[in-house]
Amino acid sequence: MRLPTLFVLLSASLLSAVASGADLPGKQPDGSVLLSNQWTLRPVGRQVPLGDFPVNLALHPGGKYGAVLHCGYGPHEVVIVELATGTVASRAKVDEAFYGLAFSKDGKQLFCSGSSGESIHVFHFADGQLDQPTSFSLREAKERGVPCGLVATADGATLYVANLWGQSVSRLNLASGTPAAPDLSLLPEGAAAPKAPVLPRSTDDPSITKRANQLLETTDPKAPFPYSCLLDEKKGRLYVSLWGQASVAVIDTKTFTVSARWAAEDHPNEMLLSKDGKRLFVANANRNTVSVLDTADGHLIETLLAELTPDALSGNTPNSLALSPDGNRLFVANANINTISVFEVNTDGKSRSLGFIPVGWYPTSVRLSADGRTLYVVNGKGETSFPNPQGPMHGKGKTTTGQYIGGLLKGTLSIIPLPAASKLEPQLKEWSEQAYRCLPKIQRKADAAKGEDSKAAAANPIPHKVGDASPIQYVLYIIKENRTYDQVLGDLKPGNGDPSICLFGEHVTPNHHAIAREFVTLDNFYVDAEVSASGHEWSMGAIANDFVEKTWHLSYGHGKSGKWPYPAEGGFLIATPGGGYLWDRAKEAGVSYRSYGEWVANGRGLGAPVTPKAKSLEGHFDPWFHSFDTGYPDQKRADRFIDELHRFEKEGDMPRLQIVRLPNDHTSGTSPGKPTPIAQVADNDLALGRVIEALSHSKFWAHMGRFHHRR
Repeated sequence: MRLPTLFVLLSASLLSAVASGADLPGKQPDGSVLLSNQWTLRPVGRQVPLGDFPVNLALHPGGKYGAVLHCGYGPHEVVIVELATGTVASRAKVDEAFYGLAFSKDGKQLFCSGSSGESIHVFHFADGQLDQPTSFSLREAKERGVPCGLVATADGATLYVANLWGQSVSRLNLASGTPAAPDLSLLPEGAAAPKAPVLPRSTDDPSITKRANQLLETTDPKAPFPYSCLLDEKKGRLYVSLWGQASVAVIDTKTFTVSARWAAEDHPNEMLLSKDGKRLFVANANRNTVSVLDTADGHLIETLLAELTPDALSGNTPNSLALSPDGNRLFVANANINTISVFEVNTDGKSRSLGFIPVGWYPTSVRLSADGRTLYVVNGKGETSFPNPQGPMHGKGKTTTGQYIGGLLKGTLSIIPLPAASKLEPQLKEWSEQAYRCLPKIQRKADAAKGEDSKAAAANPIPHKVGDASPIQYVLYIIKENRTYDQVLGDLKPGNGDPSICLFGEHVTPNHHAIAREFVTLDNFYVDAEVSASGHEWSMGAIANDFVEKTWHLSYGHGKSGKWPYPAEGGFLIATPGGGYLWDRAKEAGVSYRSYGEWVANGRGLGAPVTPKAKSLEGHFDPWFHSFDTGYPDQKRADRFIDELHRFEKEGDMPRLQIVRLPNDHTSGTSPGKPTPIAQVADNDLALGRVIEALSHSKFWAHMGRFHHRR
């Protein structure tokens, strides 16, 4: 009997819809918001609109105001919010910033990282107003340090700054505005900090230039990427979380030397000290955890699991911490599950989970009022995703209407009154139930299906639940680029698309249309990512981690300095998600696999072989399949894959998982001397059709599942 053939056409769509009865993203009848990733938002408290991807909140010592730092694709700024009313008291533009934000102890100054300007902006603050800042230089602007997390001493004399790309810590004399000592390197002995790439001029999307010319840097495997700073003046220590390692650097502030490195877990970011200073809490973004370390010697006391479901995979992304004034409760922001975890932590080694608080989309910072009665949460992506029917369109560039997807992440501030301690647990139980209802439907159904049998499972090539058998023996996963459903299939009937924004209709993409008609049309399918950098991470690793999510904005929108390289696709080990990538999982499961163009670097010249950018791809990639380069025709990529297919037929078998990259539907935009967008998308369509045609005549066709994903 001929087994069923499965072909799924997946499209990264912002505007698609399906027939009535389908779950469509946006505001729902009950007032909740269904996101494009199928999570639902039901944030508690009051929601205050903010700007472009807010990443940090600093509360003024007086308690009346909060400063919010925005580090998105668009212009960066500090916004001062009057917390009682949720109104904006003032705002100040900064050329560029990254994460670092803190008030002085007396509240008269606000310190902000100057990112690639290699400076610290010092604002004078009074009555909610920011004066023009004084900028203190840490080094020459052409050097590459990129100040990140920072903290000031209580006497206001010294500021400590973590330099993300300099792999170092600076000590700044605030009286003179000059470094008080040479930077303290956190690199292993003999290792050099990564150099900034020199980017050629281009009128095109900066991501094209960066990838096509392979300007992805190879970092030292031990590059620490220092992120946040925490000062313990009683012990004379500065703690620095090492974002690129699973550890915390302990710095002696008297000698300004590293006295120890304490183990945490993968991707440590924000830290807090217990009220008595005996425990250090460290959020680990790649591991759903908070490490609790003994400050006497750094040994692990316990690990807190910030998980909404008991068997959750890595991906919750804990990235910010707050502690109640009495030291009894710890609040943890979980970016990818849109919640705040609450733990009782008053007894060493015996902490317990109290529940969850649903907040907005992608919380990046959590803070608590001085009296412990109000929780403040900055949500990086706000309350909803947005369509962008007004562009950008080919030939029109990035529109002034603000509809380029990189600039559509409008954050919010959640202001949440907390009940008295005696009533907190009952309230948290109610909020936790609300948070669980925000899980994607498919996840709730999967949880319900565990242990069930399905008579239909035997007749369905897609398993009913994880672990069920399937007739599919081979999987072909085709990765494409940057096209929404409507841009390609908006003219397809009966698909529910918008033909008015269809750029590459059936006259350009006949094969895409034929595949959609013959197999299945998914006109209500969405992706988690906004751009290619996060998109390839989601496509290969089922998540874009904290590093990628927070740095792609600067790579895309603030890349003129050359200090923010393309952060994804194997260029940096720090970008690796906690669960690894598809090929890592295939290797663990004993499944054969092969990559064609994904996570490989093109050689210098068209005749040079490509090289893998992941160790687990060594021996599992085609060295002659050209990776991202819109100047290289997809026809040649199709030729190479078909040659490989013929070889596999002669050998009688082929890898069970094959990942094939056909990138030219990304196009080169309107770059002079390049093919037009229509020509490049037509080239891509023909290549796709030829690959599918060749497979359909092979001996493997009857046993294949083919997934075509337009990133």
